Formats: sequence, C-alpha cells, structure tokens
Amino acid sequence: SGSSDPYCVVKVDNEVVARTATVWKSLNPFWGEEYTLRLPRGFHSLAIYVLDEDTIGQDDVIGKVSLSRQQIAAEPRGEWGARRGLGGGSGGWWHRGAPTLSPSAGVDSWLSLAPVDPDEEVQGEIHLELGVPEQGHPRVLRCHLVEARDLAPRDPSGTSDPFARVSCCGHTLETAVSQGAGSQGARAPRVPPAATSPWPQQVIKKTRFPHWNEVLEFQLAEAEPGEAVLSVEVWDWDIVGKNDFLGRVEFPLDTILKAPTKGWFQLLPFPRPAEPHRGQLGALRLAVRLVEDRVLPPLYYQPLIQLLTEPILHPAQVGAPGTALAILEEVTSGESRQDVATKLVKIFLGQGLAVPLLDYLTTRELARTTDPNTLFRSNSLASKSVEQFMKVVGLPYLHEVLKPVVNRIFEEKKYVELDPGKMELSRSRRVISFKGSLSEAQVRESSLEVLKGYLGDIVDAIVGSVEKCPLLMRVAFKQLRRRVEERFPSEQDEDVRYFSISGFLFLRFFAPAVLTPKLFSLREQHADPRTGRTLLLLAK
Repeated sequence: SGSSDPYCVVKVDNEVVARTATVWKSLNPFWGEEYTLRLPRGFHSLAIYVLDEDTIGQDDVIGKVSLSRQQIAAEPRGEWGARRGLGGGSGGWWHRGAPTLSPSAGVDSWLSLAPVDPDEEVQGEIHLELGVPEQGHPRVLRCHLVEARDLAPRDPSGTSDPFARVSCCGHTLETAVSQGAGSQGARAPRVPPAATSPWPQQVIKKTRFPHWNEVLEFQLAEAEPGEAVLSVEVWDWDIVGKNDFLGRVEFPLDTILKAPTKGWFQLLPFPRPAEPHRGQLGALRLAVRLVEDRVLPPLYYQPLIQLLTEPILHPAQVGAPGTALAILEEVTSGESRQDVATKLVKIFLGQGLAVPLLDYLTTRELARTTDPNTLFRSNSLASKSVEQFMKVVGLPYLHEVLKPVVNRIFEEKKYVELDPGKMELSRSRRVISFKGSLSEAQVRESSLEVLKGYLGDIVDAIVGSVEKCPLLMRVAFKQLRRRVEERFPSEQDEDVRYFSISGFLFLRFFAPAVLTPKLFSLREQHADPRTGRTLLLLAK
C-alpha cells in the first residue's frame, strides 16, 4: 500500500518496558507519548524499536535507536539540555539513588534508525563459576555452567532450546547435546582430545531459564596463556536449519588463572564493525532525560513542606513577595513550569491543601491582571497548576463523561471535512452515499450535521455530569469564581467569572482529551487519519 502501521517498543537492557500505540497508514507517524520509567541502578542501555504492525503474521521490524547509559548521561544535546546544563560521567554532577528516565531533555534530537541484526538482539545473563585448581598436573580449567535467565525467545512458542558452547585454547565443549546439527551456528565436535566432561548430558527445551549445572573441563598447556580467552556462547538449538545465537561472554585466561571468577554475567552480542546506514530507514525524534534522585525518609522533607505551605496556612502573607511560593513562581522558566506545577499539586494534595494552593496562585495572577480578556491565557504557574490539578483529580470523571462519545466516533469513522482545499469528493460520495456528483456545499452541510451531532452529545454529557464532577474541582472553581468577582466587580465584566472557569474546563481539560484521546487513556490506540480529522474539528 506504500505505507506502514508503525509503533514503538521501548527496551531497557533488552527487557520490554513500554509500547506505544499504532499509528495507522503513515510513513510520518506522530506518537507524542511520554513514559517515566524507574530503572535499576546498574542499567546499561535504552533501545527504541520501530515496528510495522501486520494483521497477519509477525510484525516487521523497521529499525531501532540504541542509547547507552553513558550517552544519555553525557552532556545533553538540544536546547533544553544545554540550558539546564545537565551532565554525567566524568564531566558532570551525579547523584546516587533510584534513577528515573523521562523523555524531556538530555538527548533531544532526530536519530537515524539502524537496521536490526538478529545476532545483536541478545538479552539475559548466565551464571558461571570459573577456576583452575592449584593441585593437580596438568592444570585443568573448570567451567561450571550453572544456569541462565531471561534469554531471548527465538522459537514461535516464545521460548528457546538453549545450550552453551565453551571454547578455550582451540578446544570446544557444549552442554545439553542433542542429536543432529544445523548449518551455520551448528554444534561443534563433542569432546576434543584434551577436554573432558564428567557430568551427564541432558536436552533442555522450551525454556528461557535453563538450569544446566554442568562442569566442563579443559586441559591447559604448560606455556603462558598470553592473550588466550575463554569464550562462553549460548545458542538456541533448532532441529531444522541453523541454530540461533543467544549471546556470549568472554574472559581473559590469565585473569582466571590468578583468581577464580564466579557470578552472573550479562550476555553480549558478537562484536561487529559499524556499517553506515545514512538514514535509509528513517529517523526517530526522541527526547530522553536521565535523573537520579536520593529519596530520603519523609521526616527530612518536613522543613521544605513547611516552607512551601507557610503562605497557605497563614493567608495574611498571600501578597508577601518573599514567600517560597512567590519566589518559586518568579524563577520558574516556561520549560520547567509544568514539572513544577505537577510536583506542587501532588505535594499539596498529600497535605490536603490543593484547593488553598490554587487559590493562592490564582489570586496572585488576578492581582497582576489588568485586562480581563487576558486572564489565565498564558502558561503561568497558576494556569499550569490548575491544569495539572484537573488531570490528577478529574481523570475518572473525564472518562465517564467523554468515553461513550469518543468510542462512537472511533467506531463510526464518518467522513468529515469543512475545508474545501482538503475535501475528497469522490471518497466522500462512497461514505455519505449521495446519488450523483457531490458539491462542496453538500459535503460541508453533511459534515456540519455530523459535527453538530457529536458536539451536542458531548455538551449534553458535560452539562448532565454536574453531580459526578469531583467535589475538590467544584470547590476549587467556586473559590475561583468568587476571586474573579472580587477582582472585576463591574457589570461590564460580569461574564469574566464564567469565562475564567470555562477556559480551564473546556480549553485545558475537555478539548485536549477530545483531540488526543490516547494521551488521556480514553483509547488504547491513536486515531486513524479520518477519525483524527473529526476529533480535530470537534476540539476546535
């Protein structure tokens, strides 16, 4: 069809942690999705895979973007990162604690998609115990393969048939031997002349967590090991065709001779020279930020909470310029204002002071506003705080009001268009079922009827949901209306008290949810182009 149905899968150390919605029939998809991931302290890499969803058969992998921890933590690229001056590694500050990864800064640019090589798509760890006993002659290298975990699934069943191949000084041994061999990646000869395996062999099938508990022994030469290495590879055995590579790990032999080595080791891909792909697969716009915070017991945050809540608990200080909230409002930049607003709302909700917080911030903005027509139009800390408050407190209410109508719009997929330059009269004839040729006026009239029908249902649902609106939201808006009346008491400004509330409810709450239902969890998938156009016209 000349297009794709792309979606993204996010992996941390080869473990899937998130999946975006599918954007149907598009070579230029826009997802606009954000994820905050709590990561293990020692994570190594982040990878984003772009796939093409197929209704029949397996989805096709288009390409991937891989970022190491060092790349993410290095001096950030892009306007946000440079302005915030975040850094890591040897050149910047670094806090110990539980890291979180959120797409807002750090790496912020277009990154070319790289092709996906199955031999590089490895995951999991292997548990090994390696050593050379001091007694005995000749020297024997003992390699105890205990188990492996979280191996990559290579079979259609979602599992693998894993075995391990150990090579050292020109000799190779394997665990879990099965009859037969494939071509490339097939099993090596069983026991070379200078190697023995005293443990009984067994076939391990259909598992990503094999438990071998086998010891493979290699007789070592008397000469110095030099640059010799012990290589441990894990493969998925296939009865037909070649075996599939699952990962490998290497150890310098002189290191094992000095002291035993044991523990869990991450499986790595085969080292390969990088091949230039020059963006033939496309590019992915990605914004990633790595943040490590030290989380202390709640007792340590009490002084900060007292400092923030002081002007709320002592209303006489509302107009005081030197309070912590007033200073925070002044120094917060446009980029970080939403983050600050989100954190403030959560802190004050936890203290049971969310409504007084909004009252404090909106009262300060009202005092600065001279033209009622510009009231709460900017992305001030007050506006952002009210917006975040509605999202946190009112999301279940939003679902109850909008979900039935939004679901119907997605299911009906009616053709709607008001712009003459975008009308497709031939297609709309098939959809609207007019007889004969269609004029722009007919398409516009039919589209208006459809939009009026949807809009009427949405308005009826909102108007009829007064009792369902969360109590905190009603109290907050009642207080806001009173403050607006006090600031603009004249008769000519009588409507301002209503516009101030409807601006928040409709422009910052209901309309964005109608425009992008996926971002408000109203739908699991993004809208297709036709439905998306209907939602856009409704939101406008």
